[in-house]
Amino acid sequence: METLVNNEKNKVKKNTLRACVAICLIACALSVGMSGCKGEKTASSDAGASYASTTIIKGSENTPRIEPKEFIRNIGKSTGIYKLIKPETAAEKEAAKLAAEEMTKTADAYGSDVTVPGWQKLLMLAIGFLIVYLAVAKGFEPLLLIPIGFGTILVNIPGAGIGDAPHGMLHIIYSAGVGNEFFPMLIFMGIGAMTDFGPLIANPKMALLGGAAQLGVFATLFGVACLNFIPGIDYTMLQASAIAIIGGADGPTSIYVSGKLAPEMMGVIAVAAYSYMALVPMIQPPIMKLLTTDKERHIKMKQMRVVSKTEKVLFPLMLLVITALLLPPAAPLIGMLAFGNFVKQCGVVERLSKTMENELMNIVSILLSLGVGAQMTPEKICNGNSLGIIALGLVAFMIATAGGLIMAKIMNLFLKEKINPLIGSAGVSAVPMAARVANKVGMEYDPSNFLLMHAMGPNVSGVIGTAIAAGVFISTYGL
Repeated sequence: METLVNNEKNKVKKNTLRACVAICLIACALSVGMSGCKGEKTASSDAGASYASTTIIKGSENTPRIEPKEFIRNIGKSTGIYKLIKPETAAEKEAAKLAAEEMTKTADAYGSDVTVPGWQKLLMLAIGFLIVYLAVAKGFEPLLLIPIGFGTILVNIPGAGIGDAPHGMLHIIYSAGVGNEFFPMLIFMGIGAMTDFGPLIANPKMALLGGAAQLGVFATLFGVACLNFIPGIDYTMLQASAIAIIGGADGPTSIYVSGKLAPEMMGVIAVAAYSYMALVPMIQPPIMKLLTTDKERHIKMKQMRVVSKTEKVLFPLMLLVITALLLPPAAPLIGMLAFGNFVKQCGVVERLSKTMENELMNIVSILLSLGVGAQMTPEKICNGNSLGIIALGLVAFMIATAGGLIMAKIMNLFLKEKINPLIGSAGVSAVPMAARVANKVGMEYDPSNFLLMHAMGPNVSGVIGTAIAAGVFISTYGL
């Protein structure tokens, strides 16, 4: 009997270690990718000017160049370990406060003095009704799209003033929780309470699929550089970093990062991120079918092992500790995710857990979606920069989906027990929509092939991966 108990304890220790390794792999992969994106260096002599013109993003000339060594140094200085050894001085705190106030002033002034033609208001009203139609008639994530659609309609009614500062209802909602990190933090708390990390703990290598899906995030940085060659479109590096998070299909994280780096573009970034989250069932299936063969789509995966309660309780705590020590800028998002999940898994505060995943989540989702819809105004949407963000978001999301699928195919070259590549598409952060889509597509080819729980592994690792990517961006440019 004692031998069995010891064996069980050893298994728990091994699987817990595997989960920690998986989390570290995601962080390392994202850090290396970010380093590659920013490690460009202008050439010397005559070639210098021409090379610089293709690598420096217009509007970012005053943004410091980040070399690989400097990037690693910045990441090191942003870790919790470094800050424990060398606390931040009062002068540094004051400088950060002044920078944040300046960014807020820029955001408040964005588009405030633009005269809007009447036909643009009508266009936005039509878009609002189209969003509601897609939600009701086509079933595209109605919990998100119905409030977004109504927010769009209400804010564009001429003379209604519901979105006007300072007393318009939609303006109050936006200022209270969307224009800062309040609502995104509550959403992450609810996601944590709704999420089961068991599939990721049972099969830690699924974290590689979530990490591969972040390819869409970093590929967007190059897309921003390309769009800057188009007349009338200008993005800074800070804006590019905020736009890139759309590739993770994570609305709360997109809002959080844009609030830190590019508050003047928060509205359109939030709209793009939530729109593509809602359109997962439409965007992903064609890509999944294009990049997989019929034989691959019929692969059946074995049932996963049972994950003990001890592992589930310890996982969010370890995730929080690792994030706090290595990447504190991601700690607010990861911390609320871990908090919600710990409350669910510990089993001693069931009332709090149910409130987080039901009543609180529903209320915050309504307010957040209305606030996002309130940003769908012509002066913020009908311009080259905003249209570029919407286009980049779609491309980034498609690349993220493809990245997860291709990584699954690569892994199958080395695995004895093959994985169904369809679950790689769930590496984006849209939980649990992307996992449901992977399961649905798999069942179209084999009704007995249930992939939902297998797809949840990369899906929840995608949430963690996008939060880590956000922390990397903030560590690099938000200091």
